[in-house]
Amino acid sequence: MPAFRQVGEKQLPQEVALMAWSPKRDLIALANRAGEVLLHRLANFQRVWSLPPNENTGKEVTALAWRPDGKILAFGLADTKRVILCDVEKPESLHSFSVDAPITYMHWMEVTEESSVLTSFYNAEDESNLLLPKLPALPKNYSTTAKIFSEEKSDEIMKLLGDVRLNALVLGGNSGFIEVYAYGMFKIATVTGVTGSCRGLCLSSDLKSLSVIAEMQNSSDGPLEMMYFQLDTSLLSTYLPEVTRMARKFTHISTLLQYIKLSLTCMCEAWEEILMQMDSRLTKFVQEKNTTTSVQDEFMQLLLWGKASPELQALLMNQLTVKGLKKLGQSIESSYSSIQKLVISHLQSGSEALLYHLSELKGMALWKQKYESLGLDAAGIEDAITAVGSFILKANELLQVIDSSMKNFKAFFRWLYVAMLRMSEDHVLPELNKMTQKDITFVADFLTEHFNEAPELYNRKGKYFNVERVGQYLKDEDDDLVSPPNTKGNQWFNFLKNSTHLKESPLLFPYYPQKSLHFVKRQMEGIIDQCLQKPADVIGKSVHQVICISLYKVSQSEESIPQLFKLPFLWNNKSSSTHYVLFTMAESSISKIYILRRHTDTSRSVNNGLLAVEFGTFLNNSINESSESRLDEQCDDISTRTVFLESQWRVLENMKAQYVAVNGIRKVSCVLSSNLRHVRVFEMDVEDDGEAEEEEEEETTQTGGGEHELNQSTDNQDNVCGDSAELTEETGELESNLDSGPDPCHWYKDKPVTCVILL
Repeated sequence: MPAFRQVGEKQLPQEVALMAWSPKRDLIALANRAGEVLLHRLANFQRVWSLPPNENTGKEVTALAWRPDGKILAFGLADTKRVILCDVEKPESLHSFSVDAPITYMHWMEVTEESSVLTSFYNAEDESNLLLPKLPALPKNYSTTAKIFSEEKSDEIMKLLGDVRLNALVLGGNSGFIEVYAYGMFKIATVTGVTGSCRGLCLSSDLKSLSVIAEMQNSSDGPLEMMYFQLDTSLLSTYLPEVTRMARKFTHISTLLQYIKLSLTCMCEAWEEILMQMDSRLTKFVQEKNTTTSVQDEFMQLLLWGKASPELQALLMNQLTVKGLKKLGQSIESSYSSIQKLVISHLQSGSEALLYHLSELKGMALWKQKYESLGLDAAGIEDAITAVGSFILKANELLQVIDSSMKNFKAFFRWLYVAMLRMSEDHVLPELNKMTQKDITFVADFLTEHFNEAPELYNRKGKYFNVERVGQYLKDEDDDLVSPPNTKGNQWFNFLKNSTHLKESPLLFPYYPQKSLHFVKRQMEGIIDQCLQKPADVIGKSVHQVICISLYKVSQSEESIPQLFKLPFLWNNKSSSTHYVLFTMAESSISKIYILRRHTDTSRSVNNGLLAVEFGTFLNNSINESSESRLDEQCDDISTRTVFLESQWRVLENMKAQYVAVNGIRKVSCVLSSNLRHVRVFEMDVEDDGEAEEEEEEETTQTGGGEHELNQSTDNQDNVCGDSAELTEETGELESNLDSGPDPCHWYKDKPVTCVILL
């Protein structure tokens, strides 16, 4: 038979808290006690990447889950109550969101239900790819958080959505907290009705039911009780095509909101760069000058009289220099242009795409026959569309302010360049020497706007130079704008003011002239979140409890005993539509694994709903043993079957095992030692060419000896089958009694069994 062999061993610097194998690749994700998430390759347990903890994410990882296609890893953090989605290719957060309770368990499943409606939807191309331009990549030289949208060739939205087929991330926490997130991003259900702390979750692949293992304690000094809940989620199954389409829209909207947020972050950094560029040039001048006049007065005197004070002349000629002025002007102009480009290419593109998806969502909500049961509210979506329109108006207003500021900025630097050339007695080109009254006004406006000393501004950034006209729009505060745009004489505003009908018309987006862009953005996010929260509440209320079973009680002494496998263990068989719950009862028998089976359709039942598998060996069966003591030959209420593992175990040298992580699909396993730092990796289905013949000879000898003992035992027992043919027939009858479902020992139906027993 195939052997299993060790392929890797590693001593890790930190204690391992969690392990999870990738469902598609030979990769294993680890989370250690320091809050670091690591990805290792099977070969020699080589580290692929590590994601260190930080204050923004958190340091206490309590759950890991792979997306079914193995391209995204999700992990939950208890200290910050956040969930992070990470790309398997590089240690970067693609998406994150907050939850209301610390996560104790995660389960990421993929829907396998097929229908003609779904097939046509899967095969249809997303119209948004045809109608909307691709979102421009965010500049790489700004925020590190914008890296996920800085790849020119990658479409981050499609990477997060993955396949068209619906997949759902189910989160469980303390106090009965359970939430379901479509594509791991957007909440589609908030489940109530479960008490206790969640220890296991399994949403069936047909979306008909959710199995939950919860840990309860009735009193502070009482024993812990493990409970099994089955919840009816048939609404998701009934409206699967609608849920899939709605979930993809929700996920598009969530990603676009993140894109807009990161665009604003880049704008703030470009704006602060302008402040620091000028501050670094002016700080020394202000500190060393002996005059009591301000920087603004010094430049204004130069503008009016054409003569600079000795201090200002020293600053311009010795510190700034003509060459330095040209470089500074180019740098600040580049920052201004970056802000302008971010507004035009990123904010407006993202907002228009957001408007498109919300409009499509509104159209879905108006189809009440299909979407009303899922909680889509057309009125709420209309409010969200209005909020996006207000945000676009405010972005256009900022664009006008930037355009005005750039005119003043260019006029100022052109004037100052000519003034410095005259100070150095250099030749001034005739085209530069021309200066109209309009240019003088631009320079005066620039001095008035940008050289007001503001020590309290942004933690001393902009103490001697500020771009308050632009910066006030980027403040994340509730305060009104310091210098709102002047709308006097604007014909459109006068027309609206005098028209009572248009003033309150729903066709016009509300305009907030006194508020910043950040304020309008936060208001938009709040309205959209409120609008998209309703389906999660409606679907969550439709989920109801079908059955609640007490599995067993755990004493405090048993709770401290480490387990090699995380039991109870939940599993969903897709082909037979059956939930499996594997658990043990220490007070009953430590050699039995009990298997509880429930149909995913809560209206149907299964035969042999509770089974027991006893692990034993031939060595336990003596010649004088009575057949009545053989549990697998009795006709008790609980069907049992003995599993013999003599040739399938191996002693672990110099290692005391604590925990095992097994991947039955890839046929690999990882064993963690009791010190939580030492790991060994095994391939479970390998044949050594050099030892093949030797193993065959040993197996033949052992089989012959085993058959001789078995025949001798059979001759001395009347109630035991007389030959191997009858034994085979009995085994076949037993298997036929286990219903049409899979053998309870096979946790992966279409794959070879991978079973690890550590002694």
